[in-house]
Amino acid sequence: MKNSSLETLGWDSWFEEEARLRCDPAGAVARVAAVDRDQLLLLNESGAFRAKYSGKYKYEAVTSLERPCVGDWVCVEKSPADQFGLVQGVLSRKTSLRRRAAGEWVEYQMIAANVDCVLIVQSCHYDFNLKRLERYLVMVSDGGATPYVLLTKIDLVGPDVLASQLAQIRRAAVAAPVLALSNVTKEGVEELRSILAPGKTYCLVGSSGVGKSTLINGLVGREVLETSVVSASGEGRHTTVRRELIVLENGAMVIDNPGTREFGVLGAEEGMDESYADIVALSSQCRFRDCTHTNEPGCAVLKALATGIIDAEHHVNFVKLRRESDYSQMSYAEKRQKDKNFGKYVKSVKKDLERD
Repeated sequence: MKNSSLETLGWDSWFEEEARLRCDPAGAVARVAAVDRDQLLLLNESGAFRAKYSGKYKYEAVTSLERPCVGDWVCVEKSPADQFGLVQGVLSRKTSLRRRAAGEWVEYQMIAANVDCVLIVQSCHYDFNLKRLERYLVMVSDGGATPYVLLTKIDLVGPDVLASQLAQIRRAAVAAPVLALSNVTKEGVEELRSILAPGKTYCLVGSSGVGKSTLINGLVGREVLETSVVSASGEGRHTTVRRELIVLENGAMVIDNPGTREFGVLGAEEGMDESYADIVALSSQCRFRDCTHTNEPGCAVLKALATGIIDAEHHVNFVKLRRESDYSQMSYAEKRQKDKNFGKYVKSVKKDLERD
């Protein structure tokens, strides 16, 4: 099943082993470029083609986590005479980008899968928000991808504003690389282009109007994604309506995303530990093992806060995200248990009916 053309789409020995376990030997594999409800746009060594879920897989894959998302590798069956391929299963994800879905039910929403690097995009003009940036960093680190921060629209702010924003990022102990650029003057764009490596997948996330689609169009060299005219204030308007994987001329792959300002974190323990490594390191020196770093005596984190070693806003964001993640994870576990109990109940009813 291994193929050099598939390798240009991110295929490697890890996925090869997964395919042996999950796919029919007579079938094939393809990568998901876009999802439109029950239809998918797939890429393989022959190019792009449409696919649908097989009846069996559609019945078995109930939750959003079980359904394919952009970047996934899927097992697919398709003969040359078929208009659509049939997706039979999804390979395990090497990395994932997910968030808490909106609504009352606590559930994950998949954004992208098998992403090597996530480019977190914030505009220096109106959109810069350190709290939101730290949320993105937690989400990215928790999924196993490498984060990279892009500050766009530097042509709309003065050097002092940009310097202040960079200083805030440094005070928050953000370890991810930061690149400032402009889609208008093209400053920083070539540096970004040099970062994008062939066969690697990059996902752009950020609010609406920060210039993600314009940036991708510039990297591609033509208008492949719809953009809107920028308003008089310098803010763009939301145009991306679906996630889509695009292969650049140099072989790197980029995924654009609909903009979002708010999202919840869910069970992001690993992401918290990595994004707030400075606070986590100090936690080992606290008097109490279950210290919340809010009002306990002997708290090393509060001591560092009082002496200015840790930034106050950075600490507040950590405490808030920790509480939100713990609460959401507890609610999610309760929901999953209810689902399991309901499933057992349905099975017992079926057995009773079969006996009758």
